[in-house]
Amino acid sequence: MATNSATIVSPGVSTATASNTTSNYREFVNPQWVTLLNLLGMNVEYERCLGCELFTKDGRRVLDFLSGYCVHNTGHNHPYIIQALKGELNKCGPAMLQSHVPEIAGDLARRLCELAGGELEKVCFGSSGSEGVEAAIKFARATTGRPGIVYANSSFHGLTAGALSIMNDEFWREGFGPLLHDAHGVPFGDIAALENAVASKRHAAFIVEPLQAEGGIHVPAPAYLQQAQELCRRTGTLFVLDEVQTGMYRTGTFLAAHQFDVQPDMVILAKALSGGLMPVSAVLMTNRIYHAVYSSLKRAIVHTSTFSENSLSMRAGLATLDVLQDEQLGPRALHLGESFRAKLRRELAGFDMVNEVRGMGLLNGIEFVPPKKLAFRALYEAFNKIHPAMFGQIVVMRMFREKGILTQICGNNFMVLKAAPPLMVTSEQLDEFVEAIRDVVGMAQTSLTFWTEALAMVRRAVSI
Repeated sequence: MATNSATIVSPGVSTATASNTTSNYREFVNPQWVTLLNLLGMNVEYERCLGCELFTKDGRRVLDFLSGYCVHNTGHNHPYIIQALKGELNKCGPAMLQSHVPEIAGDLARRLCELAGGELEKVCFGSSGSEGVEAAIKFARATTGRPGIVYANSSFHGLTAGALSIMNDEFWREGFGPLLHDAHGVPFGDIAALENAVASKRHAAFIVEPLQAEGGIHVPAPAYLQQAQELCRRTGTLFVLDEVQTGMYRTGTFLAAHQFDVQPDMVILAKALSGGLMPVSAVLMTNRIYHAVYSSLKRAIVHTSTFSENSLSMRAGLATLDVLQDEQLGPRALHLGESFRAKLRRELAGFDMVNEVRGMGLLNGIEFVPPKKLAFRALYEAFNKIHPAMFGQIVVMRMFREKGILTQICGNNFMVLKAAPPLMVTSEQLDEFVEAIRDVVGMAQTSLTFWTEALAMVRRAVSI
């Protein structure tokens, strides 16, 4: 959930509803997070999570259409991945020895390079997408001898210092500076602006998501990434794709890059590589980049990470690839995604508050616009003055509370609702989402109760 979202209280949900099981979290970890979930009416205790379904202790069944921000491509707690991890534990092998050659890491790296193709022939492992982005920045500088990084505005690359430097949203950056000084943002999809930026030949890399997830599920024209790659080649700038959310068959192919017919110099993977169970990330790179970093025996350990090649994470990665390939979840995501978007467009076509449905595979977004009806427009504007995420969070809350569906608005575009279920979602579950969002949007466009109730929530929220 985007933590810059407005806090909204659900009717009948007390701000003191956190159970005893959250008391330690409230006291010792993040009390503001507990308060936010209480306000949204989403602080529930989950007892079991299987596939696309989440089961709460009070007997509710919730459909997951967020997937932990594209972590659960194989679904929650896939039995094959669990069994693979149990088998690895039972071996009592060198899980974190640090002074041996972990062959299992080599096995996973080989499979990733084979699936990615092109000239991606080496892998550096880590534990998170942010860590992968940090490695990509370092490796790009080492390879080119240049200090600068070009990035696309409205992107989301992570919350570590280097990753923050290549994001332009001040909400994420405020209070954490100074960041990298030589980072330059350009509009996503604007090839002229990118050409202007890289012409100086001062930048080590252009780091970009092939389609922007938190920016609003923006899918560029294929020519944009192809021309961006050509510009990078011409100016000696490395072309780096952040596929943390888009990779691992989320968009239908192993990499979204494969659908745009581009061959990046580096690709960053994370999230779904974990099988939803063990943190792992991977930076895939060309031999040229690898040799620029690990250029001698002396520099064999110049960039590493304590948990990066631990046997459980590597086993989770291998088992995840097995599931994704054996169950044909990529082709499935392509087929289901097309029909899902078609159904959404058909069912939402009559609502003037819906501007567009867009996406690739099973990474989709519904973009809203302010209501045209004057009475509702005035209430919408009142929400927007309090916080621009207010309307979107009301939709999220109603989908969860009344329809039993977990989703969220995009972190850098509060008017876009995500629809990104696990890739093993069924057609019936997709239809359930379509029916639910049609009902919620219909209420927003026709019922004064939707807005007056929401305004009451806002008043309660701002008094806390």
